[in-house]
Amino acid sequence: MMQVFKTYADIPDTARGAAVAMGNFDGVHLGHQSVLALARAAAVANNAPLGIVTFEPHPREYFAPDAPAFRLMNSETRTHRLDKFGVDTLFELPFNADLSSLTAEEFAQQVLVDGMGVKHVVIGADFRFGKGREGDAEILHALGQTLGFDVTIAPLVSDEKGDYSSSAIREALSNGDPEDAARILGHWHRVDGIVEQGDQRGRELGFPTANILMEGLHLPKFGIYAVMFDVLDGPHKGTYKGAASLGIRPTFGINHPNLETYLFDFSGDLYGAHVSVALVKFQREEIKYDDIDALITQMKADCFEAREILAKVTR
Repeated sequence: MMQVFKTYADIPDTARGAAVAMGNFDGVHLGHQSVLALARAAAVANNAPLGIVTFEPHPREYFAPDAPAFRLMNSETRTHRLDKFGVDTLFELPFNADLSSLTAEEFAQQVLVDGMGVKHVVIGADFRFGKGREGDAEILHALGQTLGFDVTIAPLVSDEKGDYSSSAIREALSNGDPEDAARILGHWHRVDGIVEQGDQRGRELGFPTANILMEGLHLPKFGIYAVMFDVLDGPHKGTYKGAASLGIRPTFGINHPNLETYLFDFSGDLYGAHVSVALVKFQREEIKYDDIDALITQMKADCFEAREILAKVTR
């Protein structure tokens, strides 16, 4: 069971002395996983715990709070994903005025050494830290030599299409290409959340849906998706297939963006359940219908197509 600390002060001795991977880990894509693999190797070599050092909120959110939402996952989803990689300790540091004002040297001394007592730090080649982003990989390596911890700089991971990055994932999702996003992630892009009570129009149309808010997250292209739907708790815990509408539901006016999923061959109440929705394939763009009957006809066609797509999916 992964331990989570939201401070670098008063860390117990059992969590000190870790080999850590440090970064924002938004998406936990294959590039992030390569950093984590190097940290795991260092942990084994040093007989040390395997740790992650990350930040909440994302520094970009802190410095530009009014900018459009860009995150691929929230803190809870990131924690859940990292736990699956066998991390012993997660240090989710509060990114605030105090932390952002530390120089690169102060960060290394006060946070990494005095706070956590790290033995080894692994970062991506493009990672920056310290006030004004003054610290880079070379500076951290030099600080490690001075302060007594080892540093590994992980090269960027790429393929013939380019570097694996959170930005590339966001671009793929904005283009309605979840398959390309999955190429970089190493898994389907997922939207996690609590099922909220909506306006129940889907139920009235014969397609009851489970609704999740998209607040604070990067918005993929609006439209219809074939999805895999995991219920993570409650009496209906399990994996289901479905068709989801992501967008503002223009047939019924302009609404806040949400993700509403119709589950195939399912009956039950999911209100309040914690769920995770994997975007498997984009089917079509969101359309405004003047005729409800036309909308229902199209929804039936969407579900038929989604079933055919998901019949070929293996897990």
